[in-house]
Amino acid sequence: MSREEMDALAKERLVGIARGWYDQMRDGVVPYIRLPTRTKRNLAYDDEGEVWKYGEKESTRAATNEKGAVHILKMAYLIGFLKQQLVENRSSTLRELYYISEGWKKAKFTAQDESNLLIEDLEIITDVQREAFHLRPEEDGASLFGPLRIRETTRRGVKEMHCQEDVGEAGYPIPNNVDNLDFVDHDAKFVIAIETGGMYARLMENGFDEEYGAILVHLKGQPARSTRRVLRRLNDSLNLPVVVFTDGDPWSYRIYASVAYGSIKSAHMSDILATPQAQFIGVQPSDISDYNLPADHLTEQDINALKAELTDPRFATDYWRTQINLQLDMKLKSEQQAFASRGLDFVTKEYLPKRLSEMGII
Repeated sequence: MSREEMDALAKERLVGIARGWYDQMRDGVVPYIRLPTRTKRNLAYDDEGEVWKYGEKESTRAATNEKGAVHILKMAYLIGFLKQQLVENRSSTLRELYYISEGWKKAKFTAQDESNLLIEDLEIITDVQREAFHLRPEEDGASLFGPLRIRETTRRGVKEMHCQEDVGEAGYPIPNNVDNLDFVDHDAKFVIAIETGGMYARLMENGFDEEYGAILVHLKGQPARSTRRVLRRLNDSLNLPVVVFTDGDPWSYRIYASVAYGSIKSAHMSDILATPQAQFIGVQPSDISDYNLPADHLTEQDINALKAELTDPRFATDYWRTQINLQLDMKLKSEQQAFASRGLDFVTKEYLPKRLSEMGII
């Protein structure tokens, strides 16, 4: 779909929401919207897509009281702003949108979290990504480095580059809207998504990408939606296995879960953001003992997070139950860069080749 066609589709669906409210009022019905309940308990596994999506539980927001009426009012102002933005071919950040609402009187947002949630509501109702509304986040989509040639369509034209030969040490910066990217050619065998910048730089310096034909993707912690989208596209379009390498703590396991299964917050976009075939490399709790890695004691928050993961449907496998229970028994956590205690080359010469071989990747 061309940019012009996507703009027209986004505008039509936005206006369709307002048209629905008009029809409701014309028929003597108080305006309302229905949305899926966004909780862990309302996640359902989609066998066909192999991802977790929102289930059948819904909540209704109606202008039957002041709170509900203000909610509908804010959404109406937001729809009007986004429609005009599409007409004028402009764009804005999520933060700018929050400040723009300063002039909306009673429709003004009280916090950015509120405006972010309303945007997610519109994505769910319209089945269109926020990028189609010409909205972009403050954070960038991290970077990638490896044997891949890409073609990117920008406002200044089309540019083509090789993600090893034509980029600096930081790699190729992943754009906000990765649907503007074409994968022209590659010599890659797999994709490795890496949580920390230090480990991303270590693999680059050690030539891991060249030796093993790996596309390195820096996640920058909890990955932005554009990063998750590009991982899904590399897996789908190029049929490349995706593996995820993080720290060994409960928060990092959630990074893996958001890549592989989707997050609760963006479950409505799991079909295009999640990569269900993605596999977890480590750091596994068993690695801490197997390699005698330097480790820290789990905090009370860590322990509570691990216990919560035991009830999270995304971790409902024998593998994850075994690893999480092991970590609760050990009461330890470790970082990716703890492998440096065995030398700067250990992670690329010993740990990763062995682990990837066990997983059938190399």
